[in-house]
Amino acid sequence: MDWLFQNSLTSDNYNIVCGLDEAGRGPLAGPVYAAAVILPQGIVIDGLDDSKKVKPEKRLEIFEAIKANAVDWAVAHADSYEIDEINILNASLLAMRRAVELLKVKPDLLLVDGNIARGFDIPAKAVVKGDGKLPSVAAASIIAKVMRDNYCDELDRIYPEYKFAQHKGYPTKEHRELIKKYGPCPAHRKSFLKNIAGELNAEFQESIR
Repeated sequence: MDWLFQNSLTSDNYNIVCGLDEAGRGPLAGPVYAAAVILPQGIVIDGLDDSKKVKPEKRLEIFEAIKANAVDWAVAHADSYEIDEINILNASLLAMRRAVELLKVKPDLLLVDGNIARGFDIPAKAVVKGDGKLPSVAAASIIAKVMRDNYCDELDRIYPEYKFAQHKGYPTKEHRELIKKYGPCPAHRKSFLKNIAGELNAEFQESIR
């Protein structure tokens, strides 16, 4: 994490910088979550990094540190129905816009993980792999990941047969086998299941049309 690099992307015109990232673009089920985080300038949070590089136990520790130290933070999501309707990219951006709208402290610059930053009412810059470079974006990645994992744990209690707590909705071999066995549940993304439609029986294929 490099504050010098983050600061190089801003200017004197921007005083309140917010990091944005999402979690859950790849899974076959559940919402995509997005977090918006405004950190105090120069703060160092032990272990802060791209959420994918941090072990779950450490992620929870960093999650609490971010909440305790952030100037402001918010999380939002776009559900599986919205993903099916507008596609995962647009749903991810929608979740990010919702997270920004929930902030009590209004930023004047957004740093967005990835290569697309569109549809915001506030100036925004996309930074490829920003979650591994910029403290504010890394913090957003941690918040979004923890909140989505918590959702998957709850989904596991509702639909235990799919073992969502284990695979978090990602298309693991076991998850795919369980979908073939039980068919999709209401949380599954129909648009994503079309990619494995050939593996489903006729009844389940009809249910995702």
